[in-house]
Amino acid sequence: MISKFFIERPVLSNVLALVIVLIGAVAIFTLPISQYPNVVPPTVVVTTSYPGASARTIMDTVALPIEEQVNGVQGMIYMQSTSASDGTYNLTVTFDIGTDPDQAQVLVQNRVAIALASLPESVQVQGVNVQKKSTAVLQFITLFSPDNTYDGLYLSNYGVINIQNELARIPGVGNVIVNGAGPYAMRIWMDPDKLQAFGLTPTDVVDAIRKQSQEVTAGMTGMPPAPQGLNFQYTVNVNGRFNDAPDFENIIVKVNNTNGGQIVRVRDIGRVELGSQSYSHTSLFNNAPTAAIGIFQLPEANALGVAEAVKAKMEELSKAFPPGLQYEIPFDTTRFVSASIDEVYKTLIEAAILVLIVILVFLQDWRAVLVPATTVPVTIIGAFAAMAALGFSVNTATLFAIVLAIGIVVDDAIVIVEGVARHIEEGKSGHDAAIKAMDELFGPIIGITLVLMAVFLPSSFLPGLTGQMYKQFALVIAATAFISAINAATLKPTQCALWLRAPTPRDKRNIFFRGFNRVFDWCEKRYAGLIRHMVKVSYLMVLAALILVGTAFWGMSRIPTAFLPIEDQGYVVIAVQLPEGASLQRTDAVMKQVSAEAKATAGVENVIAISGVSVLDNSATLFNSAVLYVVLKDWSVRGPDESLKVIYEKLTAQLNELQDATGYVLVPPPIQGIGNTGGFTMEVLVKNGSSDFHQLQAAVTALEQRAATQTGLQRVNSSFSAATPQLTLKVNRILAETLGVTVGQVFSTIEAYLGSTYVNQFTKYNNVFQVYVQASPESRVSPQDVMNLKVQTKTGEMVPLGTLVSFEDTEGPPLITLYNLYPAATLAGGAAPGFSSGQAMSLMEQIADETLPPGYGIDWTAMSYQEKIVGNDLYFAFGLAIVLVYFVLAGQYESWLLPFAVLLAVPLALLGTVIALTAVGAANNLYTQIGIILLIALAAKNAILIVEYARDKRNEGMEIVEAAVEAARLRFRPILMTSFAFILGVMPLVFATGAGAASRRSIGISVVSGMLASTCLAVLFVPSFYVVIQRLAERGKKGKPAALPPQEPIAAAE
Repeated sequence: MISKFFIERPVLSNVLALVIVLIGAVAIFTLPISQYPNVVPPTVVVTTSYPGASARTIMDTVALPIEEQVNGVQGMIYMQSTSASDGTYNLTVTFDIGTDPDQAQVLVQNRVAIALASLPESVQVQGVNVQKKSTAVLQFITLFSPDNTYDGLYLSNYGVINIQNELARIPGVGNVIVNGAGPYAMRIWMDPDKLQAFGLTPTDVVDAIRKQSQEVTAGMTGMPPAPQGLNFQYTVNVNGRFNDAPDFENIIVKVNNTNGGQIVRVRDIGRVELGSQSYSHTSLFNNAPTAAIGIFQLPEANALGVAEAVKAKMEELSKAFPPGLQYEIPFDTTRFVSASIDEVYKTLIEAAILVLIVILVFLQDWRAVLVPATTVPVTIIGAFAAMAALGFSVNTATLFAIVLAIGIVVDDAIVIVEGVARHIEEGKSGHDAAIKAMDELFGPIIGITLVLMAVFLPSSFLPGLTGQMYKQFALVIAATAFISAINAATLKPTQCALWLRAPTPRDKRNIFFRGFNRVFDWCEKRYAGLIRHMVKVSYLMVLAALILVGTAFWGMSRIPTAFLPIEDQGYVVIAVQLPEGASLQRTDAVMKQVSAEAKATAGVENVIAISGVSVLDNSATLFNSAVLYVVLKDWSVRGPDESLKVIYEKLTAQLNELQDATGYVLVPPPIQGIGNTGGFTMEVLVKNGSSDFHQLQAAVTALEQRAATQTGLQRVNSSFSAATPQLTLKVNRILAETLGVTVGQVFSTIEAYLGSTYVNQFTKYNNVFQVYVQASPESRVSPQDVMNLKVQTKTGEMVPLGTLVSFEDTEGPPLITLYNLYPAATLAGGAAPGFSSGQAMSLMEQIADETLPPGYGIDWTAMSYQEKIVGNDLYFAFGLAIVLVYFVLAGQYESWLLPFAVLLAVPLALLGTVIALTAVGAANNLYTQIGIILLIALAAKNAILIVEYARDKRNEGMEIVEAAVEAARLRFRPILMTSFAFILGVMPLVFATGAGAASRRSIGISVVSGMLASTCLAVLFVPSFYVVIQRLAERGKKGKPAALPPQEPIAAAE
C-alpha cells in the first residue's frame, strides 16, 4: 500500500513535501497579480476625424462604409460606434473572451482597408487608426501647475511630448492616453473681412500653405553615376516645410503685379498661433487645469507590477520637470486590488488559526494539531505552483479558492488524525495505528478527492466571462484537492506515526476539555438515540428529506439573481448633462461647481473632471456633458459615515440641487474594462431601416418615463437627444450658378470658415503635428456672421453668402450611436435597493416589449451582455457535476443504487443558503453560485464518511440498521470537527469589511449557511438514506450471500 511505503520512509515523505513547498514558494513570487482573471473581452478601436462634419455627415460618409465592412469579423460579439459633432469618429469592436487581440486587430485592419476608398478625401489624408485597446484603466496621472504657471494646453502637450512615449514602453502597458486640451496644431485664424479686402478666398490660403510648406526630396550632388574623378558628394537640404508660427505668417498668399507688386502674406489676412488640434475638452484636477494621463494595462500583465513601474518611471521623469510643474497619481485601481488581496490574505491567516483551534478543541492534543498545522501550508503553497502551471494569476477567484480549500485540506488531515488517534487509544503503536487507519481511510479519501474534482471540473468549461471566473476557481480547488490527497497518502500518516502518542486520560485533562467532553458525549448519545429512532421510520425520513429538498429548490428559484456584487472600489463617477445645445463654456462652469462641492464632501480625496465627454456613450465628445471621477479616501481612514452608500447619497443630494444641469452618481462596474458604470446597459435599436432620430428619442423618453414608475428600477437615463438646436443651410443653386458661383465653391467656403480645414503637417519637439485653417473665433459666432462671409465669382467679384444661402432652424442629434449597424440610443440604469440586476433587466425587457413601437428592438451590452449569455449553462454545469459525482461513487461502491444515499444529502445544503440569502436580502450572484458548487462537494463528503463506514460494517455482516447507527455514531465527531473547522475557517468572509468586502460576504454567507444546514441535516438523514437504498439494493439481488455469524448489538454509546 502506498501509505505504508511512506510511513516506513519518513525522510522521503518530508522530501516530497519540501519539494512541493519549494516549487510553490518560487511560484508565489512570479505569479502576476490582478483583481480578477483575464475576463475582459478584447477590443479593437477604429478612430478617425472629419473636421467640421456633423454627426449625421460622419455617420453617412464614415461610419456606415467602415462598419459595413467590419461587421461579422471573426470572433466579434458586438460593435458600437459614435459619430460626434466635433468631427470625431470612434468604433469599438468587442470580441469573444479568449480571442487573440493581435489577430483581432489584423482582421479589423484588413476590413477597414477595404473601406478606405469609400471614405471622404480629407479622412483618407489624415488616416484611419486601428489599434487593439485595453479598456481596463489602471491609473490616471495628473499634471498640474500649483502656481498656475502653465495652462491646460502646455500641460497636455508636455504629457504628449515628454511622458506618453516613456510610459508606453513600460512592459505590461497597453495604451497611454493624454486627456486634456489636445495635441498641438498650427492654427491659421483667418479674418474674413481682410480676405475680402484682398480679393482672396480660404482656398487660396490653403493652396498657398500646401505649396510653400512641404518636404522637398532634393537628393545629392555627385550622386552615382557620376563622371570619373569626383572626390566629394553633398546632400542637398531644402528648408521646405515650416515648423514655427513666424514662418507660416510669412507665407505669400498673393502677389498683385498690377499694383506695384503688392505682396499679401498670411499675417496680412489673419494670425497664426501654436494652438490645439481640438478645443472640445477641458480637464481639471481639484478645479485646477490639468492633463489627465490614462494608463491602460495589457490583459496578461501583472497589475501591481505595472503600477509600480509607472510610479518609478514618473519619479524619474519628474526630476526633469520645469519649475511650477507637478504630478500626482490620484486614481489607481491597484489600490483596490492590493487592499482586496491583502484582505483575502488576512482572511487566509484568520481561517488557518480558527481551524487549528477547532482541531485542538476536538482532539485535545497539541501533537494532533501539529499534523494539520504543517501539512496545510504544504498543500496551500503547492496550490500556487499549480496556479503557475495552469497560467493563472493571483486574483480574487484563485485566492477565494485557496481560502475555501483550507477547509477541504484540513478535512483530510482531521480524518486521518482522528482515525490514527482512535487506534492508538485502542492500544496500537503509532506505526501500526497509522497503517491500520490508512487501510480504512485510503478509499474514502480517494473517493472524496475524486468527488471534489468531479464537482469542479465541469464548471471550468462554461463559456464567456462566467466560465473564466469558474475555471480559475474550480481548477485551483481541484488542484488543491489533488495535492491534499498526495499529502494524505504520504506526509500526514507519516507524521501521525511519528508524533501521535497515547492520549492523556480524559479525567486528567483540563477543566475546559473535560467540560467540552461532557457536553459532546451527551450530544453524541442523544444523536445516536435519535438516529436509531429515525432509521426505524427511514421511509418517512426520506419523504421528509425530499420535502425539504423541494422547498430548497423552490426557495432558490425565488431568490433574485445578480451577476457580481457592487463593490466600494475607492471611487465613483459623476455624469453631468446640461440642456440641449449648451456650450462647452457653460459645461465648464457647471463642472467646476460640481467638482468643488464633491471635493468638499466628507470621505472624498480628489476629483478629476473632464468636460465635453459623455461617459454613457463610451466617452464620446458631447459638448453639454461632463464626467467627474471622484476618488475617495483610503478604506482604512474612512469611518461609518464615509461609506460608499453615504457618499453616494450625499453626492446625489448635491446634484439634485443643480439649476442648470442634471447629474447622476454612477458606481463603477464590478470588473474594470467591461462597461463604464455599474448597473445595466441597454441599447435601444432602430431596426426598420430608417434613421428617424426624433422617433428614437420619443421611444427612449417613453422607456425612461415608464421605468421611473417602477419600484425595482432607479436612475434609468439616457444621454441621447435628437432635439439639440441646429441650423440647416440651404443653397439657392440656380441663383449661385447665375452669378457664376459653383455650389462647390459655396461648400468649400463654409467648410474652411466654419469647419476646420486640414492643410498638412509640421514637426516640432520631435513630434508630428497638424496644420489647420479656420475663421477667427469672433467671426463665426452667429448665423449672421455666416451670411456676411464672401464667396468669389468667376469674374473675381466677392458675393456675400447671404445672397445665395438661407438658414432654417432645425433639431438633430449632436452624437449618433450605431450598435451592430443599427441607429441606437444607450439606456443605463440600476436595480433599486432590495432588487437584483437580474430582476431589473427582466423588468426593462418587459417594459421594452410593451412600450417600443414596431421596428424597434433592444440589445444588452457591456456587463449586461455577459450576464445575459450565461443563461442556463450554469445549471447544466450543476447537473453535470452531480452526474459525475454519481459515476465516481458508483464505481467506488460497485453499486448503481448506493450513490443515491450520498446524492440525496447534497440538495439539503441548499436549504441553509436559501434561508440565509432570504434573511439578509442578498441576491444569487456569481460568488453565491461558486459557493453552491463548493457545497455540492462538501455535502457529498460528509455523506461519504457515513455511507462508506456503514457499507464496511454491512459487509462484515452487521444488520443494515445497526450498520447505519454505528457509522453515524463513529463518524459524528470527525464530521462535526471537519464541518466546524471549515465553517469557522470561512467565517471571516461573512464579517468581511474594507476593499472587496461585498464579494467575500457573498461567498461566505452562501457557504457557511449551506454548510451549517448540510452538517445538521446530513448527519440526521444520511443514515436513513443508507438504510432505504441498501434495502432496495439487496432486494434487487436474486441471490443472497451466505449469512455471517451474528454480531453483538452495538451500544448507542461507549
